[in-house]
Amino acid sequence: MHEPDNENVSADVKRPLVVRALRRSNVRKKIAEYLFDISPSYSYTSEIAYHVKTTPTNVIGAIRGMKSRYRKDESLIGLDIIEERKGGSNIKLYGLTPYGKEMLESMLKERNNR
Repeated sequence: MHEPDNENVSADVKRPLVVRALRRSNVRKKIAEYLFDISPSYSYTSEIAYHVKTTPTNVIGAIRGMKSRYRKDESLIGLDIIEERKGGSNIKLYGLTPYGKEMLESMLKERNNR
C-alpha cells in the first residue's frame, strides 16, 4: 500500500493557511512580495520596513509574530514562507524559502489570470 508523502500533505494543508494569513494582513503580504522581488537576496528589518512603507516593529511582528497583534502561527516564519539568517553581529536577514517562493509565484499567477 502506498503511503502519502508527508511533505506534500503538509504543503497541501498549509496552502490555505498561507493564503488566509496573507489576505488578513496587508503588511505580511507586502513583505512577502518585496522578498519575492529581491529573491534570492536577503534583507534586514529596517530596509524591509522602508520598502513596504511601515515601521520596523510591524515588520518584526509580521515576520516572527508579536503577542496578540500578530499571531505566531500566522507569522511568515511560522508559515515557512521566509527564513531568518544571521548576517554578522546582531544583524538578522530575511529571505524567501523555496516553499515561500513557490507560494508567491502561484498566488501572483492566479492574480494575473483574473
